[in-house]
Amino acid sequence: MTVSAIIGAILAALIAGVLAFLLGRISKPDAVPESEEERKRVLAAATSEADALRRQAAVEAKEGAQRIRGEVENELRGRRQEMDRAAAEIGARAEAADRRDREMKAERENLARKEKQLLAREQAAETVARTAASAAAEARSRLEKIAGMNETEARKLLAAEVTAEARAAAASEIKRVEDEAQAQAKQKAQLILGAAIQRHASEYVAERTVAVVPLPSDDMKGRIIGREGRNIRALESATGIDLIIDDTPEAVVISCFDPVRREIARLALTRLIADGRIHPTRIEEMVRKAKDEVEQQCKEAGDQAAFDLGIGRLHPDLGRLLGKLRYRSGTAQNLLAHSIEVGFLAGTIAGELGYPVKVARRAGLLHDIGCGVDQEVEGSHAFAGAVMARKFGESAKICHAIEAHHGEVPAEDVLDHIVDAANVLANQRPGARRESLESYVQRLNDLERVASSFDGVERAFAIQAGREVRVLVENSKVTDEQARLLSRDIARKVEAQLSYPGQIRVSVVRETRAVEFAK
Repeated sequence: MTVSAIIGAILAALIAGVLAFLLGRISKPDAVPESEEERKRVLAAATSEADALRRQAAVEAKEGAQRIRGEVENELRGRRQEMDRAAAEIGARAEAADRRDREMKAERENLARKEKQLLAREQAAETVARTAASAAAEARSRLEKIAGMNETEARKLLAAEVTAEARAAAASEIKRVEDEAQAQAKQKAQLILGAAIQRHASEYVAERTVAVVPLPSDDMKGRIIGREGRNIRALESATGIDLIIDDTPEAVVISCFDPVRREIARLALTRLIADGRIHPTRIEEMVRKAKDEVEQQCKEAGDQAAFDLGIGRLHPDLGRLLGKLRYRSGTAQNLLAHSIEVGFLAGTIAGELGYPVKVARRAGLLHDIGCGVDQEVEGSHAFAGAVMARKFGESAKICHAIEAHHGEVPAEDVLDHIVDAANVLANQRPGARRESLESYVQRLNDLERVASSFDGVERAFAIQAGREVRVLVENSKVTDEQARLLSRDIARKVEAQLSYPGQIRVSVVRETRAVEFAK
């Protein structure tokens, strides 16, 4: 239905409504006028009212038509925009499809061109190969005529010459390998001889991280604490330790990871207790005196160690660092006693091998000097010890032996091996490492358990005091190649799960047994 038809229908309805209203008023008895003039007047009023209603209906119809027309136009505009967008998308897709078609066509043409080129190259290569074969046959024929022998005879002659040259080269290589093996065997024999020397025995004292200071009475604890804790704070601040005052009768505990600071605090507190005057000023004075005394003790201990080994005097600062090892320990060994023992062992090994004894003793005594260095040098104690030894004028051989005694740098001299062997002897001799029987047995059981946890393992035995585990495997389940991999896997699992000193050798044994009876 069009807008004009809608407007006509609305006007007709309005007019019909007005006429019906007027006829109703005229037909009412109570509204009948009494005279002709009154009827005309009523008719005129009704006519004007009908005109007004008609004009109002026309205006409303026109407004409704405009509103409907606007809505229709908006809807048409929206649909037209949607159609334009759809047409644009379709055009873009068509353009992309055309572009892909052109690219694919170009790629096909390129592939066809390359295929033709490859075919041409193959044909050229075949032509060259045929030409080369023809030339080789012709050259072979001419060579046979000139040499007076055929191809088989020439091959035999060439094989004989090559065999002779190979034998000569093999003999030379065998001689070189034998000479190298003899040189290495001599060096290894020296190391084995050093390891077989009688081990030096000495006593060790297990160092701890706490020290106990006895008190004459429990009343002294309050004096040590002081008013509002000022005395104990002054002592801890001056020495860097923790003073533990608990319910232990007539004793206090000094806790500190640094044994030198712990010893300074012990000396100072012992003297304060004996003096009886405990206050911050007196504490600082006693700590200062204790530091001087400990420094002097370190210097004397270092000089005494050098004197006992007969290696002459050390640089004062180097002797002080060596003396600090008196208050340090590693794996239940006092490091100064361990260094002296390594010095003796290194000198003994050097004497057996014809190497200068004093040089070996000096290197053995100083090999752990880096353990006395606090934060002055970064890196391992071997590297730090080598740096300090160079700083205080030690020889290059001794410095390198210190740096190489844990294998962090390659060994370059016999002295490096001597110090390393002496250090291993001192660490692994009976009694050097304190370990209870229960923990030792548990370590062996754990070692056998880890080795037996792999598939194909029949039995596992920990031997040589836990330094080797021998694994027996079933030959039907584990091949030779798998046995090599199994030994590596067991070693990695032992490293990840167990704690042990030194190293553990993993030996995987795979054997085939054939049994028959003679009757």
